[in-house]
Amino acid sequence: MSANEAVSVRVLDREYTVGVAADERESLTAAARLLDGRMREVRGSNRMAAVDRVAVLAALNLAHELQQLREENEHRDREMARLLDDLQRKLDGLIDAH
Repeated sequence: MSANEAVSVRVLDREYTVGVAADERESLTAAARLLDGRMREVRGSNRMAAVDRVAVLAALNLAHELQQLREENEHRDREMARLLDDLQRKLDGLIDAH
C-alpha cells in the first residue's frame, strides 16, 4: 500500500492540496482537470456566478453522467449473463446429445 502524498490541483483558479496515494496521482489530476472544465462550462461567461452554485451544478452533471454509465453497465451485465446462460444451455444440449 502506497503512502499518501500531498498533491496540489487547481480548480476554477483556486488551488487545493489533496492527500493521495502516489499511484493515484495521475488519476486525481485528471479528475481535477475534468472538474475544472465542467465548472468553467457551467460558469460560462458569468464570472460573477457563485462558486458554490457552479460547483454543485458541475457535480450534479458529473453525477448524472456517472449514473447513466452505471445503468448502461448494469444493462450490459444483464445482457451478458443472458447470453452466457443461452450458450451454457446450448452446450449442455450438445453434451447430452452425445
